[in-house]
Amino acid sequence: MPRKVTKAIFPVAGLGTRFLPATKSVPKEIMTLVDKPLIQYAIDEARAAGIKDFIFVTAKGKSALEDYFDQSPELERTLKKKGKDDLLQALKESNMDSGEIAYTRQAKALGLGHAVWCARRFVGNEPFAVMLPDDVIQSDDKPCLQQMVEAHAETGGCMVAAMEVPKDKVSAYGVLDVEEDHGAIVKVRGMVEKPDAEEAPSNLAVIGRYILTPEVMRSLNRTKAGAGGEIQLTDAIAEQIDGGGVYGLRFRGQRFDCGSKAGFLQATVAFGLSRPDLREDLEGFLAEVMASRTAAQ
Repeated sequence: MPRKVTKAIFPVAGLGTRFLPATKSVPKEIMTLVDKPLIQYAIDEARAAGIKDFIFVTAKGKSALEDYFDQSPELERTLKKKGKDDLLQALKESNMDSGEIAYTRQAKALGLGHAVWCARRFVGNEPFAVMLPDDVIQSDDKPCLQQMVEAHAETGGCMVAAMEVPKDKVSAYGVLDVEEDHGAIVKVRGMVEKPDAEEAPSNLAVIGRYILTPEVMRSLNRTKAGAGGEIQLTDAIAEQIDGGGVYGLRFRGQRFDCGSKAGFLQATVAFGLSRPDLREDLEGFLAEVMASRTAAQ
């Protein structure tokens, strides 16, 4: 039986240039989606999956991200004094206990594979998750990583979250070459990073959730730069196909690419509509906007 996954790596060293000038002083990961920063969605998902150790791969200029998880005694006292229990509870959910979080720096921007490799000493010889906070996943039942942890308990090896994308979009993703398709779980024969549409082995794309074996770290030790001149995590995962095996999980839920402006706006609307306290006002506003656009045409 595979070992339980209790550690997760969060690569958060990126500059967030697509959101300038906002990210000039604010790390992209604490930009707010409705009323929670992106990183909080990832942390909540990880906790639901049983993650106990949170490892952040950061870079210069990310101190605000680190401060976010600290306790705020004065603010908590103020909220308690004013009887704002709901806000107090929300604030406490953003706190992390001492020792839960570890930080390490990615000194050079050499790709996702390199960022994951930077956390190798914290992982040791255990399986671990990798979560990209840019990918926010809205699920009606179980969060995506929890689905993966449960599936991984059956398959072992490495597992990636996968979703079907239009054929003309595959060049933006790592793509799976499927050997066996069992519906929700597929066994992988190969992985190709950002292939041309006509060369892609499928339209089943990898998104930012992974469960990996410690052998991946050893592969990253010797992996050379691949597509885009970066050390690709996909290449190191592909090396495990003939060992413990690599699997893809068609997760249940909707993924939003919050690393793009359009994706961030789409997520804001979707998460806003899912909130009972916001739904009516937001639906009314959206109806008015669409009516005005239709009338203008």
